[in-house]
Amino acid sequence: MIDIDALSAAFGMLFSSGTPWLIVVPGILIGLVFGAIPGLQISMAMAIFLPLTLYMDFMQAMLFLTAIFTGGGFGGSIPAVLMNIPGTSSSIATAFDGYPMSRQGKHNLALGVALGASCVGVIIGYSILLLLINPISQIVLKVGPAEMAAVILWGITLIGGLRSGSPLKGLISGLVGLLIGTIGYSEAGVTRGTFGSPHLLDGVPVIPAMIGMFAASELFRLVNNDYLVEDSEARKVSVRQILAGFRSALTHPWIVLRGSLIGVFVGSVPGVGSSVANLLSYMATRRQSPEPDSFGKGNPSGVIASEAANSTSEAGSMATLLALGIPGGGATAVMLAAFAMHNITGGPQFIREQTDVVYAIIIANFGQAFLLIALGLLFIPLLANVIRVPMNYLVPSVLAMAIFGAFGLTGDLSGPLTVLVFSLVGWVFKRYDYSVPAAVIGILLGGMAEDSLVYSYQISGGQWSYLLERPITLVILGLLAVSLFGNKAVDLLNRRATR
Repeated sequence: MIDIDALSAAFGMLFSSGTPWLIVVPGILIGLVFGAIPGLQISMAMAIFLPLTLYMDFMQAMLFLTAIFTGGGFGGSIPAVLMNIPGTSSSIATAFDGYPMSRQGKHNLALGVALGASCVGVIIGYSILLLLINPISQIVLKVGPAEMAAVILWGITLIGGLRSGSPLKGLISGLVGLLIGTIGYSEAGVTRGTFGSPHLLDGVPVIPAMIGMFAASELFRLVNNDYLVEDSEARKVSVRQILAGFRSALTHPWIVLRGSLIGVFVGSVPGVGSSVANLLSYMATRRQSPEPDSFGKGNPSGVIASEAANSTSEAGSMATLLALGIPGGGATAVMLAAFAMHNITGGPQFIREQTDVVYAIIIANFGQAFLLIALGLLFIPLLANVIRVPMNYLVPSVLAMAIFGAFGLTGDLSGPLTVLVFSLVGWVFKRYDYSVPAAVIGILLGGMAEDSLVYSYQISGGQWSYLLERPITLVILGLLAVSLFGNKAVDLLNRRATR
């Protein structure tokens, strides 16, 4: 399964000199900074620094870009925990429990937990990739629109469970989000909900909408508070507590492993990505928990599940890129451009002819995970001081950062306007106790679900029997059914057995 000679050559490429690792450190730092600033995406950072890779050899270029990818994967969790702003779409679920922990004065613990889960997730993900890159590539070749639709449907079914107090309000929130997610020009050639505005033809900008609903609405609600955390003792930055959080993540191996497996599988499906993976992992952990009602109120297990899947999905998308030459998302699309710049084509032939290079890229990510631990522990205490900033300074500065980030994403005023409009929408949702996370998930998945269903319908000619010819689709639908009804079925059988 592993070519020992190629593996030995890979170690020689990486450790014969320290030069490759001099590139990795600034890459991780760039990823951390871009991930931690709301509105700045990992793919944006990689695209900005892509021209620098022209002056590197292919190996150095890949190490630099994957380092940005690794750093950004964790960086997005920092504003999610501290300010309820998912730095990236893949950090949505991290905010569900990370931010309540911060409000309780447990920001140090939450950040440490996120760092631990992220680093372990990267290690597990690339371990799976090292062992199973060829089988994974064969499976991905069989993944089509029907399979993508099934995975996204799985994500949509999570919506009702995000509002434990009132599932009906959760479903209504999700439905509103799904309708918003279908605004714009569809794959079927129909324009919906644009009200004649050309800015909405491509749909509602997801990241600005997410920032508005999560962050801006929360800041409006907290504007009369003196500090994000009222207790002065709880506002302290403690490296000891961050380390305690890191160790805490390691005490939940099954949550990390489950999240990692979900992340690798979902991350390897082109077009789905880590934003769905972390939601699936979060809800799977919530369903398996003996205290599901504690999720959304500051349960560290929610942060662990989200970050493990988020980080591991990087390995899944890399599997698709290396084995098939197909980018799984925006970040790997930039890496594909780096492939082209160095006249290299990913795919089975690349794996066969340059196995040592493939192994070197994978092994380098193990080293990046350990460097992320060190750099994260240096980076986190600096950013954690945001908890000590008075709200009269924090509110306008975060709003300004969110608005400028949204402008950078869209290049025009549609981004800032989206933030402002959806901040009001988020405030209304919170005011009347509807689920903001469910609505955001609906917006995120609405367009993706529609596109996949349209493609499946076109390919099948409208025949439902097409699904019976797709074993992977049937497996995913089976897992969906188990996740929804498995616990209830077991409870029913136990009650009958005890009669």
